[in-house]
Amino acid sequence: MTDRINIQEINPRAYQAMFALEGFLATTSISKSHKELIKIRTSQINGCAFCLDMHIKDALKNGESPQRIYTLSAWRETSFFTEEEIAILTLTEEVTLISSGVSEKTYERAAGLFTAIQLSEIIMSIVTINAWNRIAISTHLKPALENR
Repeated sequence: MTDRINIQEINPRAYQAMFALEGFLATTSISKSHKELIKIRTSQINGCAFCLDMHIKDALKNGESPQRIYTLSAWRETSFFTEEEIAILTLTEEVTLISSGVSEKTYERAAGLFTAIQLSEIIMSIVTINAWNRIAISTHLKPALENR
């Protein structure tokens, strides 16, 4: 793979705008665990190794169960996730794969479990990690290999 531009270096104002979104998301009522589940699941769908590496490490530091992370891509086949997390993961998948839209069932389920503010925060979290994935993938950002 060829080297590609580093947007943070050549256009720092663009990154500042993205970091402003992150700053907002840091103030929301969504739990750290829910935020990391959104980031990891979105990054799995989009195939973003850089973001997966970062957010799996963050989730583990925040006390997330390794077992839940290992099985996240097959979450429907487990009983490891709460009703709220199932709603978040379903919404995450449908927003990330937006060409099919977000179904009424998925939206209504989430709207029944979260306040309007929380739902808006969840959607903004999903949208933001999708943007980060697209930046990382299109510019070939790679995670650093750690010593084994």
